[in-house]
Amino acid sequence: MSRAVNRSASAKTVSIDKDLRQVDFSCAGNPRRRPLNMDAPVMDALSQIPDVADPLALFRTWFDQAEAREPDLHNAMSLATATAEGRPSVRLVLLKDFSSQGFVFYTNTESRKGTEIAANPAAAVCFHWKSLRRQVRIEGDLVPVTAAEADAYWATRPRESQLAAWASAQSRPMPSRALLQTRVAECEARFAGKPVPRPDQWTGYCLVPRNIEFWHDVRNRLHDRLIFRRIGDDWHSERLYP
Repeated sequence: MSRAVNRSASAKTVSIDKDLRQVDFSCAGNPRRRPLNMDAPVMDALSQIPDVADPLALFRTWFDQAEAREPDLHNAMSLATATAEGRPSVRLVLLKDFSSQGFVFYTNTESRKGTEIAANPAAAVCFHWKSLRRQVRIEGDLVPVTAAEADAYWATRPRESQLAAWASAQSRPMPSRALLQTRVAECEARFAGKPVPRPDQWTGYCLVPRNIEFWHDVRNRLHDRLIFRRIGDDWHSERLYP
């Protein structure tokens, strides 16, 4: 259902209804917009995601294929978190490691996502590999990585990124870009000639999966969906209607 926005709220607001009526979302009405299944190979109706016992092995196969095919940032994933009251937020982060234990990313614990994770560790991620017509959805709980693991990854980051982590009060109001550059310069001077240590508020989280769903585009919207659910120490799989 479309919803009109109250013009009196701000001079910059517009009527959503009016704008939508002016846009033709159909392929026929917009020659520059191609149907979704035109350019990339997709599965046919008889194909299916292979039945496997280990979803992590299947993820690794798909992840490696995405690395070979995606033009950039094959490890980007949408991360959804929520407040203690259940108000969600989502952003893109980069997967830095994965294993049978889970899927790891790093962030500032004082950021919006960090404070939401502290209040509500349940989270979900979604990978979308457009060139392969695939996506993977993972749901579970977030647990902090160990200090040793965070230190080991921190040591691999470029020095400029380490300084930026010190300079940025992530997610908090910033009066100007000039102030951010000043803070970076101050950090450069502070750590001149020595290694940049990891800030206490900078660490990683591991998403321990409860559910992992694999999705593959199939012609005529007969998409293939295979979901794995963890029950105890075992994975159980079943197919879902598209």
